[in-house]
Amino acid sequence: MAANRKLLAAAAACAAAVIGVTGCGGDSGDKDPFEGMSADKIAKKASNASKNAGSFTMKSEVKEDGDQTTAAFSIAKGGDCKATVDSGKTGHSELLYVNKASYVKADEKFWKASAGATIAGRVKGRWVKSPSSREGGACNLDNMFKSDKLKGLKRVDDADVDGKTAAVLIKKKGKETTTFYVAMDGKPYFLKVTNNGDEKGTATFSDYGKPVDVKAPAADEVVDQKELAGL
Repeated sequence: MAANRKLLAAAAACAAAVIGVTGCGGDSGDKDPFEGMSADKIAKKASNASKNAGSFTMKSEVKEDGDQTTAAFSIAKGGDCKATVDSGKTGHSELLYVNKASYVKADEKFWKASAGATIAGRVKGRWVKSPSSREGGACNLDNMFKSDKLKGLKRVDDADVDGKTAAVLIKKKGKETTTFYVAMDGKPYFLKVTNNGDEKGTATFSDYGKPVDVKAPAADEVVDQKELAGL
């Protein structure tokens, strides 16, 4: 169903607009754990560590053309995930990705905008199920922590992120500046990413490696997209 693809795209875009890619840095003690490393190498190390953690939580906020979109992702080891997306334009949406199937539940505003009034009335309060591929999905770690675009960075003064010391890496492209904060204590995970340009946004990362419980909704709460195809 087009609505499912739109939600995935919106959720992924909310993350991608802030991230572009993602990262965080680390080690313990007073010594700089990244001493002698270029900013690009620090970013690559952070990308690998964040991806290999297997699970994490991300919260993001993006402002564009007068609209604000917030999203919260919890991604489990293995790729299953749950997310919520709130937008002034498209309303409130929830996403579950479990066992290669995606489930979307949203308010009337979302369904009317993406699928029309008839569908909105039919699916009210229910999850719409559709098959989904991990490739290109909003919860795909391979896509979220890509390192091929983490190039041309410059390291600036370290900063504090919620009480944690972070190496700060910036990337400038035209009028746009993206800033990556990499943990310097412990493993080099990305802690925060900000974007300042036509799209302004912030993404924060936490709970790396912690278990995330994602379950498919009960059968009586689900409608298959195939049932809606003829409407």
